[in-house]
Amino acid sequence: MALRIGVDIGGTNLRVGVVDGLKIIHETRNYADFANLCKTNSADIAWQKIIAATAEILNGALSQYPQVESIGIGFPGFIDPLNGHVAQSPNLPGLLNVNLAGDLSEVIKRPVIVENDALAAAYGEYQLMQIPVSDGLIFMGLGTGVGGGLIQAGKAVAGEHGFAMEVGHIITTPNGRLCGCGNHGCLEQYASATGISKSYEELSGHYLAAHEIAEHAAQGDANAKQAYEIAAIALAQSLAHILKVLDVKRVLIGGGVSQAWHLMETSFNQQFNADLISVLRGRVQVEISSTGDKAGIVGAALLSASKT
Repeated sequence: MALRIGVDIGGTNLRVGVVDGLKIIHETRNYADFANLCKTNSADIAWQKIIAATAEILNGALSQYPQVESIGIGFPGFIDPLNGHVAQSPNLPGLLNVNLAGDLSEVIKRPVIVENDALAAAYGEYQLMQIPVSDGLIFMGLGTGVGGGLIQAGKAVAGEHGFAMEVGHIITTPNGRLCGCGNHGCLEQYASATGISKSYEELSGHYLAAHEIAEHAAQGDANAKQAYEIAAIALAQSLAHILKVLDVKRVLIGGGVSQAWHLMETSFNQQFNADLISVLRGRVQVEISSTGDKAGIVGAALLSASKT
């Protein structure tokens, strides 16, 4: 079977895997705080460093597996499907109309395919779970931001402009927190790791990372618990509205924040059932991803096969 490489780029992590079928046979993970890199450098310098860091890991994998036939990149942001450019990346500020496919290809001397990271993860989940082609899937990834992906009839749905399922930018709180996309009150300002940290800081006056807030919640910190409840309610409201439009019976929630689902589940279920239209209640299956963080790599690799 052909070997392919999948790359999962996030706000804080860079993962590269060589994929054989649905199995990752080689993987490299780096902590790469690209979000902070973009905040503290000019756009040009940040972009050069992102390309260099990604190319270094890719070249390492290619040196061991030169027979790789295609490379797929999952990148956070609005991806133009015609040319692979990143039109904007709300969680990597300053990056506007950067040529990820072209710039990276020039360095590694191999063509690459670029997809939105959440859409790649959605496709990876769909394939790893071996969901029947007749069933659809909505994936919502809760990480540095909030991403979404839709699979229908076995295909990843990018939309006519490449910006489908940008669920993190559904406005849940009118005139709320300023989002990297330019609007106020977007879902990812409340339900992402970044949003949970902001909620906790507003409630307590202290900044903590989301995983630290989860630890405080386990110890009885009321503000920590509330920060996760705020995230759960915003997520439930958004998902209920999405389902009124798409009517998909299977929803998968993944990303680092989903590891603290026990802090969100009760508030999520209460709000979700309240906001979902009555004819859909009890007919939508909401699950937490059980694939770890492999889906983004697998999905990017498989989608590269479909475009080469």
